[in-house]
Formats: sequence, structure tokens, C-alpha cells
Amino acid sequence: MEDKAVRTLRTAIERRTFEPAYYISGDDEYRKDALVRSLVEALVDPAMRDFNLDIFRGADVDAERVESLLNTPPMMADRRAVVVRDTAALKKDARATIERYLKRPSPDAVLVLVALAGGKEDKGFAAATAVPVMPLGEDALAQWLVEHAQSAHGATLEPAAAQQLLQVVGVDTAQLVGEVDKLVSYAQGRAITAPDVLEVVGQREGEDSTTLLDLVAARDVPGALALVGPVLSQPRVTAVSLIMALTVQALAMRWGRAARDRGMPAHQLEREYFSLLKETGAFPMRPWGDAVKCWSRHLGRWSARDLDQAVRALQHADHAAKDSRVSSDEQLLATLICAMCVPEAHAAA
Repeated sequence: MEDKAVRTLRTAIERRTFEPAYYISGDDEYRKDALVRSLVEALVDPAMRDFNLDIFRGADVDAERVESLLNTPPMMADRRAVVVRDTAALKKDARATIERYLKRPSPDAVLVLVALAGGKEDKGFAAATAVPVMPLGEDALAQWLVEHAQSAHGATLEPAAAQQLLQVVGVDTAQLVGEVDKLVSYAQGRAITAPDVLEVVGQREGEDSTTLLDLVAARDVPGALALVGPVLSQPRVTAVSLIMALTVQALAMRWGRAARDRGMPAHQLEREYFSLLKETGAFPMRPWGDAVKCWSRHLGRWSARDLDQAVRALQHADHAAKDSRVSSDEQLLATLICAMCVPEAHAAA
């Protein structure tokens, strides 16, 4: 579910009741841009935008001009809107002008301040209504995809299909929306299913990153090696993304191994894994439930020493992935899987 501030702004857009100023920030650029577009469309009638809408980049804001625009009555409309993107780039005088304006905003203007992803919260805009647009968790993102398919296309995206998309594409909302657009065209009006995702995106059942991660957790080296090529051939799957997912898995299992060795009951482990994922925000490259069950099921196959060996192998692979002299991603991952899963004593024999 989206944050309360985002839901409140969506309600304001529907009702056409707005605050004098908004400060929209956060790291989900696609959803943030879509929210700003919806806000602008609701603020100013399309026929009057030439007269009542001004959009600036932060670095281009002239202090005197923006102050004049904010205090100029709208022309043949209820309000005017001024949008400033990339607020971190505002010059000192322009920033001071906006901060001063926020203390006594005009009743017939709406100022929209938009921060780029990755920036720190700007305390100088505390008087504006804050709307952080942060990345959604996996379950919330799957639900958002279902709702997007319905609102944007009038299409039904089955929940299992949404989960399959996350598994294949990842959590980049812009990429996910692009795939939904393709699936809508492919389905031709019927509900979009998980097999549709496999067909359109090009991934065959059983030849996916989830299965590969499961096989590594089970220390099934032949099975995992057989999947390296097919998994790497899938869209948006790279050696780097798989190394990251394997690192999350190895570190989580190392944490679980330590917890079990301290006496944590086995039945408590899944719940603690969920808490760990919430606290760290780590992305296991699949739904949390699948990852947690896998880690718990196969933890008994690994000692603390084995997992320390796996983490060292992952660190080496991460460096090697950035070295152009490595012959191929497939060779790199095959070497990594062997180094992770074969005990040192056996490997040395």
C-alpha cells in the first residue's frame, strides 16, 4: 500500500482541493513523475496552461520572476501553478525567495517543489506539504501493478502474473509498466496470467532466477550449473544482478546459521527472516515468502564456515565481474557456484 501522504494527495487530486504548496520527494522516479503529472493536470485546465502554468528546473529559477509569478493572479482560472524540479539545484537567492513565500503563500497559486531521487530531505521547505514517494515493498508493488493495469488500460492483471513480473523484471517501476503495456496488447482483452508473462518476457518455467537460487541454497551444483546459461539469457538478468541476489541469500543464511547456533528454535526462523528483510530493505530477487522458505528449508546444509566461504567467493566474484578480462558471465557464475557450494576440504582434494 502507498504511503499515507501519497494517498492523501491522490484524494486531493480527485476532489480538486489543494494545499498551497507541495514538496514531492523520494526515490521512485516513475511513480513520482506520474504523481506530479496527475497533480498538474488537475491544477490547471489544459486550455489555460499557457497562461497559468510555469515549469522550471531548479538551476534555471530566477528569484524575482518566480516571486512575481507566484503572486500574480491566475488568468480566467481558479488558480495558477508553478512547478520547480530538482530543488537541490536552486540558487541561494531563489531558495530564499521560495522559503519566504512558503510562510505566506498566495491563496490562488499552488507551488509544487520536486526533489530528485537520492537527495536528502530539504528542511527549508518544511512549510510545504511533504509527499515522499518511496519504493514500494514487493507485495505492495504487485498490488500497484494490478491497479495500474486496471486504471491505465482497463485490463485485469492476475496477482500471480504481477508476482511473476517482479521475479523476472525486478522492482524498477518504469520497466514494469513497460512490460504491462506489452502484456495488455498480447492478452487482447482477457485477463493477463503468469504463463502470459513467461511467454512475453521470454522466461520458461523452471528456468528462472528463483530456481537457480533455490538450487544454490540446496548445494545442488549440477542443477545450478545447468541453469546458468538459460537464466543469463533472460531479459534484464546479468551476472551482477545474480551475484547481488546470491549475496543477499548467503548473508541471510549466515545470519540464520548464527541465530540457530545461539539456540533460536527452527519454527521461529521464518518470522525472524521476514523481520530482517523489513529492517534491511534487502531485495532477494524474488518474493520474500519464497526466499524465506528456501533459506529456512536449506539452512541445515550449511555450517557457519561454509557460509563464510560462500561470502568470500561472492566478494571475489563481485570484483571479477568488474574486470573486463573475465571471459564470460557464464564462466564467472559457474566458477562462483562451485566455489560457494563445494566444501573447502573437497575442493582442495
